[in-house]
Amino acid sequence: MQEKPENVAAAAVDAVETTDSHTEIISEASAEERIGVLEAELAQVKDQYLRSLADMENQRRRHLDELTNTQKYAINKFAMELLSVKDSLEMALADQSGQFDNLKFGVDLTLKQLASAFEKAQIEEINPLGQALDPHKHQAISSEEAEVEANTVLRVMQKGYAVADRLLRPAMVVVAK
Repeated sequence: MQEKPENVAAAAVDAVETTDSHTEIISEASAEERIGVLEAELAQVKDQYLRSLADMENQRRRHLDELTNTQKYAINKFAMELLSVKDSLEMALADQSGQFDNLKFGVDLTLKQLASAFEKAQIEEINPLGQALDPHKHQAISSEEAEVEANTVLRVMQKGYAVADRLLRPAMVVVAK
């Protein structure tokens, strides 16, 4: 028995439609699976991003706290050095002996303690006597006639000070005209 060509064609069309719908079902299932996988990956990447963002914010806060503490307590070491100077000055003022030489000796020792504290804190004294005027480090407060080159420092009225390369206070000087 041979089937009629119309029946064979109809059966073939039915088979193709069944295969196409089966492929579509498989494709839809694959697409949904793929979407599920991609959504899971997206959630994981979002989580990693949020964690990284939180880590960066925490690191920024720690850095700011550290910077604040550094600024707040940077002077501690220098302040400790100055305490002995203050103690020595208070002892000199409290001395009732009336002996000028002892007082002068005590003040001299106190000045040495202060110079040592300045050295440890890298505070440099600027004493430009006999040097040419440097407007970056010296401030001329007056000028006088002298037998030296013009703008040479004749007298230092007040010493200047610098920390590292930064000027704290210029030296107040009298220069030659």
